[in-house]
Amino acid sequence: MCLRSVLVFAVNSNPRQIQLLATVRARGSTTVDQLAELLGVTLQTVRRDVQRLADEGLLTRFHGGVRVPSSTTQNIGYQQRETLNAAGKASIARAVAAQVPNDCSLILNIGTTTEAIAKALQQHTGLRVITNNLNVAAILSDNPSCEVFVAGGSVRLRDRAIVGEAAIEFIRQFKVDIAIIGVSSIEADGTLRDFDLREVRVAQTIIAQSREVWLAADVSKFNRPAMIELATLSQIDRLFTDAEPPPPFRELLDLAQVQCEIAPPLQG
Repeated sequence: MCLRSVLVFAVNSNPRQIQLLATVRARGSTTVDQLAELLGVTLQTVRRDVQRLADEGLLTRFHGGVRVPSSTTQNIGYQQRETLNAAGKASIARAVAAQVPNDCSLILNIGTTTEAIAKALQQHTGLRVITNNLNVAAILSDNPSCEVFVAGGSVRLRDRAIVGEAAIEFIRQFKVDIAIIGVSSIEADGTLRDFDLREVRVAQTIIAQSREVWLAADVSKFNRPAMIELATLSQIDRLFTDAEPPPPFRELLDLAQVQCEIAPPLQG
């Protein structure tokens, strides 16, 4: 947020809206229901405040929630992504794991959602998993019934992702049953996008080396901007998300013949 926006907003807004903005900025993303509960106001009041802040360019709305505006050139930090919509990612992870059969081969790529899926796969047996994510490798290597293959290449320190030409050449040696991938952005034209060209090139190789491609993406990824095209919905077989996709995505998914599975929320 630029200084001018802060000053204009501080002068013209009431304390509740300032608190709302601070809450979203601290969390990165939250739902309208959560904001109403935290602020002790009605949903109608929150929606009105959110609309005003979105009109000012201080917040970005998505289906059922709100987040800080996103850059098209740089992702938010790993630790922030790890906590962002953690409950939704956990529900997606459980839904994905329920569909992964024992005794199959998988590729899991970079991302906090794929790491949640790795945790949900810890009780599976007979899995062979290829990954360019050291966090995924560490999680699944604790499962004695799972064989893990780790790509070589350059380790990105902020999230232990492995990227680069060596990772691409390693993944090209395999043809797996299922690729489970995450992305940073699903745009309204059906394009899947991300921020790091090296990461994107590895993900494109993963898609090419897989018989089925499953995309795991929470609802905040819809309409989020990012710079680099990774794939299109037509290259995806199944989408796992945590809420009904906003318009026009349901129509796009149907046209691309993508099976969309909405994970139910975790109980308790």
